[in-house]
Amino acid sequence: AARLSGGENRLVSLPLSRIRVIMKSSPEVSSINQDALFLTAKATELFVQYLATYSYKHGRGKEKNALTYSDLSHTAEECETFQFLADILPKKILASKYLKMLEKEKRGGEVGEDDEEDEEEEDEDKTVDEDVGS
Repeated sequence: AARLSGGENRLVSLPLSRIRVIMKSSPEVSSINQDALFLTAKATELFVQYLATYSYKHGRGKEKNALTYSDLSHTAEECETFQFLADILPKKILASKYLKMLEKEKRGGEVGEDDEEDEEEEDEDKTVDEDVGS
């Protein structure tokens, strides 16, 4: 592969300097080849595009003609391909629900899955209403 000139950097949307900083943050990396930097940037860009497209098609995005955080978190949780992102894109919960969960943990009781699912559906409806209002 040929070396990148200044004009070829426009082939990627992500800032190469930021990607270089992230790559160099690894202790195993001492130097970064320009081609490796470009390919990493392009692969990251394509991955983000694929995640967004998948989340839009399989979420509520089509109905609202918008991609929401809920769509992304749902994809990370439900799709096996994206499950490694579940910690990075957790489902939103209301502070009141979180406090109730903490109280139950302190008392030694665990939240049942059925209760959680019902509450999640209610919370998603509230979140959708709040998103539409803003």
